[in-house]
Amino acid sequence: MTDWKKKLGFIVPSWNTVMEYECQRMAPAGVSVHFTRIAHTDDEEETLLHMIEVVPELADLLGHASLDAICFGCTGGSFVRPGMDEDIIAVIEERTGIPATTTSTALTEAMREMGVAKVALASPYPQWLNDRLTTFLKDKGIEVVAERGQNVECPAFLPPENSEALAREVDCAEADGIFISCTNFRSLESVDVLEAALGKPVLTSNTTAMWHTLRKAGFEGEASQGGALLREHLAPARRA
Repeated sequence: MTDWKKKLGFIVPSWNTVMEYECQRMAPAGVSVHFTRIAHTDDEEETLLHMIEVVPELADLLGHASLDAICFGCTGGSFVRPGMDEDIIAVIEERTGIPATTTSTALTEAMREMGVAKVALASPYPQWLNDRLTTFLKDKGIEVVAERGQNVECPAFLPPENSEALAREVDCAEADGIFISCTNFRSLESVDVLEAALGKPVLTSNTTAMWHTLRKAGFEGEASQGGALLREHLAPARRA
């Protein structure tokens, strides 16, 4: 009897170091995480759009590992154009036969799971990318009631206290929850602190991606990190 329960694969931007760091810490016992990198060194729209062109090759490589689910781990790269998240999922699943998700898909599914219809958005993004995410969420039936970006590229160097402070700044009475966007933006250490202080769900790109990828993999078990989403919403009866 093996204790190796599930193998999860992630496609991450080449400059991203935070998603691996945080997903390794959130992985429940018996779950392994495996990463491949996609060339990405700026947040210009053309760069984000270009990433989908190389997804098929990277999906093929991850598929060699006989994974249980694959996630495209760039939030901006999966919402920058309408329907891009669906296109990426279709490409990965067609090439590999493995269930797939994206961070943008995961975050909307997590908001529905947690009953978040009005959200406060904190990110390192420039304003145009925050605006694009606001539109993406509106099309999914979720209203952004407050938002702030920091206009910082490659924000991995920022400590988790930075995203925690930003989340507190955007919080407001109208918001059912907080969303901290960007897989390269450290926040895992602050999720439990913020949920306790604010009394509402605090979701991040990495917690929602990990949660939805586990669900796609058919994981049945418990997680000890990642806020209420991962601790309380991985039960088989609730699995999507």
